[in-house]
Amino acid sequence: MPEPSTHIENFKYRLPESSIARYPLADRSASKLLLYEKGDISQDRFSTLPEHLPSGAWLVFNNTRVIQARLNFKKETGARIEIFCLEPINPADYELSFQAETTATWLCLVGNAKKWKSGPVSLHTTINGAALKLQAYLIERSGEGFKVEFRWQQSGVTFGEIIEQSGSTPIPPYLNRKAEESDRERYQTIYSLNNGSVAAPTAGLHFTGEMMQQLEQEKIPLAHVTLHVGAGTFVPVKEKNARDHSMHSELVVVTRSFLEQWLKRSDGLIAVGTTSTRSLESLYWLGIKIKEQAPAAPSTLSILQWDNENLPQEIPLSESIEALLEYCEQHELEYLHFSTQLMIVPGYRFRTISGLLTNFHMPGSTLLLLIAAWIGEDWKKVYDYALGEGFRFLSYGDSSLLIP
Repeated sequence: MPEPSTHIENFKYRLPESSIARYPLADRSASKLLLYEKGDISQDRFSTLPEHLPSGAWLVFNNTRVIQARLNFKKETGARIEIFCLEPINPADYELSFQAETTATWLCLVGNAKKWKSGPVSLHTTINGAALKLQAYLIERSGEGFKVEFRWQQSGVTFGEIIEQSGSTPIPPYLNRKAEESDRERYQTIYSLNNGSVAAPTAGLHFTGEMMQQLEQEKIPLAHVTLHVGAGTFVPVKEKNARDHSMHSELVVVTRSFLEQWLKRSDGLIAVGTTSTRSLESLYWLGIKIKEQAPAAPSTLSILQWDNENLPQEIPLSESIEALLEYCEQHELEYLHFSTQLMIVPGYRFRTISGLLTNFHMPGSTLLLLIAAWIGEDWKKVYDYALGEGFRFLSYGDSSLLIP
């Protein structure tokens, strides 16, 4: 059998501007739902999702919460500097960084960086009715971004409170508009919990409280993992061969109780979104890596871009989960933290999911490569159908349930 092509031109399609959803629908669950099962395609409303789930299915959601990551500062000269917070450096732990009360250092993108050579820039805001001055200092360049130290003097005010009240929503660049107040609510899943993402796990944007209750009433099990979605999710594949693309790294957090639930019920798992899929597949390979290489400290846990190709291929999922649970017990962990750089491309063999609920993705993106890996060449048929039937694309668009 010839190797599946990863030539990026094979994963591009014409996406008309008119097909991009620039705003969400008023009713989250009123969006269209494309149904793909064993090659057959049909459509319905998202509100009917429970009717279309296979018998024995259970859903895994990514409960990350989008932070108000864009902060607008000014220099004394009046020049505007936009700072886009990507991930914490000191403290490196997300939760600790959001709890910091005087200083926090983050990896950031900086708009208008040419005008910020030295000295602090300032943002004047009001937190809990009191005036606050936030200053930012440029430490050094780091890859495509900068290390930026934030300082403020008001006691009892956390960095999390500052960005939540003073920042703006980091809506995707392809929406070609500024964030509006309504995006604070709509670019957030209703079950979001753990602060850390700069992009929403968009498959979850369609769920309402009523649907979650309906799923529970119908005894469809629900579970959560956390993957903090980074800005790298929007980085296009520029290389001719997708395998030459440098995949971004993201933080995954799961509870020991989730692993226990997963071990008892590994079949019928429907991943809500590509980020949940990436988390689950990365967990499988992490279990294999722990089983084979026995990493010493929890802080060293990671999955690199092509680790999956260099590890044993035939170990059952149950053995991987057992290895993860044994590691948690050995290190007295209730939460398992690790970074993943896993890149899923055509030819990849999935180990964890039976179905995928996802939106429609950008041409030539790593997300579309994952879809092509999941349903093969039928991704073209699915996308042609969606475009022909007037489906809305990208973050605020419609969704699909894909069951090969």
